[in-house]
Amino acid sequence: MTKDESQLDEESVNDNDNLDDSLADDAVIAGALRWSLVVMSAVVLLVALTVGIYWLTRPKMVQFQTKLQLPEIRDATSIELPRIPMTDIAKAAGVNWQHYHGMEGEKLLPETMGGAVAVLDYDQDGDQDLIFASGDDWPWSKRKSSETRPSTLSLYENNGSASFTLKTRECGLADSFYAMGLATGDYDNDGWCDLFVTAVGKNRLYKNDHGKFVDVTDMAGVGGASDAWSTSACWLDFDNDGLLDLFVCNYVVWSRELDLSLGSTLTGIGRAFGQPTNFSGTFCYLYRNLGKGEFQDDSEQAGIQVRNANTHVAVGKALGVVAVDVNRDGWQDLIVANDTVQNFLFVNLQNGKFDEAGIPSGIAFDRSGNATGAMGIDASWARNDDCLAVVIGNFANEPASLYISRGTQTNFFDAAMASGIGPMTKLSLTFGMFFCDLDLDGRQDIVCANGHLEADISKVQPNQQYAHASQFFWNAGLQGSTEFLRLGDQQLGTAALQPVVGRGSAYGDLDNDGDLDLVMVANGQAPLLLRNDQQTGHHFLRVKLQGTQANRDGIGAIIRVSCGGITQTRSVTTGRSYLSASELPQTFGLADFDKIGSLEIEWPGGQRQQVTAVEIDKLIVIKQSSP
Repeated sequence: MTKDESQLDEESVNDNDNLDDSLADDAVIAGALRWSLVVMSAVVLLVALTVGIYWLTRPKMVQFQTKLQLPEIRDATSIELPRIPMTDIAKAAGVNWQHYHGMEGEKLLPETMGGAVAVLDYDQDGDQDLIFASGDDWPWSKRKSSETRPSTLSLYENNGSASFTLKTRECGLADSFYAMGLATGDYDNDGWCDLFVTAVGKNRLYKNDHGKFVDVTDMAGVGGASDAWSTSACWLDFDNDGLLDLFVCNYVVWSRELDLSLGSTLTGIGRAFGQPTNFSGTFCYLYRNLGKGEFQDDSEQAGIQVRNANTHVAVGKALGVVAVDVNRDGWQDLIVANDTVQNFLFVNLQNGKFDEAGIPSGIAFDRSGNATGAMGIDASWARNDDCLAVVIGNFANEPASLYISRGTQTNFFDAAMASGIGPMTKLSLTFGMFFCDLDLDGRQDIVCANGHLEADISKVQPNQQYAHASQFFWNAGLQGSTEFLRLGDQQLGTAALQPVVGRGSAYGDLDNDGDLDLVMVANGQAPLLLRNDQQTGHHFLRVKLQGTQANRDGIGAIIRVSCGGITQTRSVTTGRSYLSASELPQTFGLADFDKIGSLEIEWPGGQRQQVTAVEIDKLIVIKQSSP
C-alpha cells in the first residue's frame, strides 16, 4: 500500500467516524424534540381543561337595567327678575367731562387702557363727589398749542342730590400729566380724604387740606420711577399700625420706541395696539406709611417682587388689585389681577412680609390652568357665608373668573361657569368689575364695564365690537335655579346698556336715597352716570366708620349685619374694579325687614365692637370704641 493509499484509508475512516457522530447528534435532537412536543401538548391540554372547567362552573351574570337619568336643566325663566331702572343723568347733572387719550395715530398701548373715576366725599359735607382722570398730549405731540384738551383731573362737587359743579381749578387739581388710576384714603388721619393718582411716568399724591388739594408727592416719596407705567392702586394698613400704607400696580415695561418697534398689526387693517405678551413684566410698589407725611418703599423686603424661577425677571403685569382679609386673621392680604400672566395672592405674614400663594391657592390661573387677560377685580362675601368670592374681568373670548374660597382657607375654585357668569361673559372684554347690591335685597350683584381695545376689531373678528354694552348680573342666591342671572333692558332700561368703550367704573349713593348709583367711564368718550331708580321698597342700612386706634377711614375693617336669618359681610376698601375708587360707606340691603338683628365691626388688628339700637334706612357713623 502506497503512502497515498494509506492516507486515503485514514481519511475514509475519519469520515465514517464523523458520520457516526452526526447521526448520533441527530438522534439526540430528535428525541428532545419529541419530548418537547409531548410537554407542550400536555400544557395545552391542561389549559384547555382549566378553561373548560371554568366555563362550565362560572357564576351566572346577572344583568341590571338602570333607567337613564338626564341632567336636570336649570329653568331660569321661572325666576322673576327685579326691575332696577337706570337713568343716565350725566348731562342733566352737569357732568360734561369726556375722557381724553391723546391719540394721534401711532396706537400707543396706554392710549387705549385709560379712563378712571373716584367716588368720594372730598369736602366732608355728606355728599359723594366725583373725580375723573384722563390722559394728556404726549411730549412729542404734533398738535398745535392752541388746541384745547381737558385737565388731566376733573373734580365735580355734588350739590346735594346728584347735581354737580366743576371745581377742579378751585380745588388745586388743574395739573397736566398722563394719568391712569385713582385711589382715595385719609393717609394722615386728619379726617379729609386724600387722593393718589397713578400715571404713565411719575405718580402723584395730593393731600386734602380742608377741601384744597396740595401736591406732596416729592415730600412723601411715592412718585415711583419716571419711566414706569402704574395702573390701579389701593390704600391699606398692612402692618396694623393705624396709618394707611399704599400698594401700586405697575403694568409692563413700556416706552414709545419699544411700542413702535414691535410692529403690531391687524391683518388687512394696519397698525394695532401692542399685545401685553410682547412686553416685559414689572414689579409693583408697596409703600409703608412712616407718619408725618413720609413713606418708605418696602416692595423688596415685603416679598411682593415676584420673579420667574428660571430667568429671575419680573413676572407681574398688574392691572387690578383688591385688599381684603382672605384668611380672616385680622390682617389685610392683597389679590392682584395680572394681564396674561398668573394672578397673585399676597398673604400677610403679620411681620411686614407677604407670602405669594397664587398658584397653591388656585387663584393664579383659570379652570383650565391658563393665565388670562385679567383686568378689573373685586372681592366680597357675596354668598353671605364664610366663603370669599373674588371676581375678575378678562379679555375677549375668556369668561370672567369667579373664584370661591373654601371657608376661611386660602383655597379657591373657579365657579364662573356653574354660577352663570362664565357663559355670559365669554365674548366680552371686561375692564371694570365689582360687587354691589343694586336692588337692596341683601345679596350682592355683579356689574361689568366692557369695551374692546381696537376700534376696527369687528373687521377681523365679526363677533367682536369696539363698544360693548355693560353687563349686570343679579344675584339669585344659591337656592335659585341659577346663581347669577343677566339683567336686560326690561329690568334696567336702555340707558345702562348702551354700548360704550368701558374702562374704569365705580359706585356710590350720589343722590342720598339709599341705593347705589353707578359711574361707568369710557375711553375717549363721555361717562355714563347711572342713577338707580329702583322702586322695590326694600329697606337699607348705610354704615360709615371712623377709626381712633385704627386708621381714620376704617379701611380694612369688616362689618357684619345680621337680618332675616342671614349675615351680610363687607370689607371697607376702595381698591376695587379697574383704575377706580368707590365710596367708603358700606350699603346693606335689608329686603323687606324693618330692623336688623345685630351689627358687629371687626377693626383692623382684631378688635370687635358690637353696635346696638341701630336705626335703618339711613347713613350711620360708627366711631371706634376704646379697646
